[in-house]
Amino acid sequence: MADKSPFRLGVDLGGTKIEIIALDQSGEVRLRHRVDTPKGEYTATLEVIAGLVTGAEQRLGCNASLGICTPGAVSPATGLLKNSNSVCLNGKPLLQDLQQRLQRDVRIANDADCFALSEATDGCAAGAASVFGVIVGTGTGGGLVINGKLLAGPNAIAGEWGHNPLPWAKDSELPGPDCYCGNSGCIETWLSGPGMERDYQQAAGRSLSSAIIAEQDKQGDAAASACLDRYIGRMARALASIINVVDPEVIVLGGGVSNIDRLYLDVPNQWGRYVFSDRVDTRLVKPLFGDSSGVRGAAWLW
Repeated sequence: MADKSPFRLGVDLGGTKIEIIALDQSGEVRLRHRVDTPKGEYTATLEVIAGLVTGAEQRLGCNASLGICTPGAVSPATGLLKNSNSVCLNGKPLLQDLQQRLQRDVRIANDADCFALSEATDGCAAGAASVFGVIVGTGTGGGLVINGKLLAGPNAIAGEWGHNPLPWAKDSELPGPDCYCGNSGCIETWLSGPGMERDYQQAAGRSLSSAIIAEQDKQGDAAASACLDRYIGRMARALASIINVVDPEVIVLGGGVSNIDRLYLDVPNQWGRYVFSDRVDTRLVKPLFGDSSGVRGAAWLW
């Protein structure tokens, strides 16, 4: 019944809020509602999601397909959620439990994958044959969409560029900061918001948020500008490695750091020296839907 519905439901399961939307066939939002995420309570989280879905379908007057945007991914080996920063979800059969509670098929993808799918479907990269979606916020993640379809991979980690080492690392960048994954010098430790803030603190001797660093750069502050120069150089190297492997038509930036306007001109101006080509036609663009891309991408999983 859900596959014949005129609506698609998407749920964004975040660390602080759970949001549900209903999209019609043209991608217009027909319903939106959000509630607080139960803190560290797995069973309560399942109940909240089930309640949101039931309530939405009562308002719509029909069943609908359902996609879930999650932190982390479902392990193909175990069927359990892994790599989630909402740790109460790790090691839990989230997909199976939701399908049992709701008595229907459910599709799940991580937040970076849903972001990429949203922007590739009807966002800033609509019509592109290959799209790499990047999340640079609290962490650093990515998703890859080829010909309109999300690439998950046999290990459910396609696009996880944040846990590769920073490429073409300078002596001063080695061995790099420790990463929670157990390695050192991961791209995430440099390009996440906290990574930028750590770099600024080490160089300037004081702590500022990434948003304030960007604002002070606009005002001509030397320390902030130097920090952003270093950040842009590292992002250029990191994305060049993606272009060398995937050669996407479009790279879309999301997450809090993506609001820094300098990135969209300065990063492409630098990545050419690392890309194995006579010129680089890949476009680096801002997202059309921003913070709504995750929940929209969840709906587009169907």
